[in-house]
Amino acid sequence: MFEHADGSPILNLTDDQTWKLIEGTKHGRLVVTVAGEPDIFPVNYAVSNRKLYLRTAPGNKLAELTINSKVLFETDGILSEEAWSVVLRGTARTLEQSADIAAAESLKLKPWVPTLKDFYVEIEPTSVSGRHFQFGEHPEREI
Repeated sequence: MFEHADGSPILNLTDDQTWKLIEGTKHGRLVVTVAGEPDIFPVNYAVSNRKLYLRTAPGNKLAELTINSKVLFETDGILSEEAWSVVLRGTARTLEQSADIAAAESLKLKPWVPTLKDFYVEIEPTSVSGRHFQFGEHPEREI
């Protein structure tokens, strides 16, 4: 999938490669921070125009996003011989305008569990980074 040209088992991905992975995955972890305390939530999401969208219900996640809109998002994939990880830093906002909500609803984002999740959150990225890992044996130390 990814070419490790220099033989290194770790490859830093380009923005386009990173976004291809984000767009091809539908789950990740959202990290929020309030009063210096981090909290992490598993979420499913959709992507449109290089922005992330998720649905949520009233509770800690929504309250924390309102208090501090700076977030981290991480998604990854692990296969038998390779893995990858993507980290997105961004600013989250709860969608309030009817046009924004309608656009988010058009993404057909369904909650994982049968609960009411009436709030849409948009994450505007400020940076993305991704790495691909090729698995292998631990190398022998040169003496």
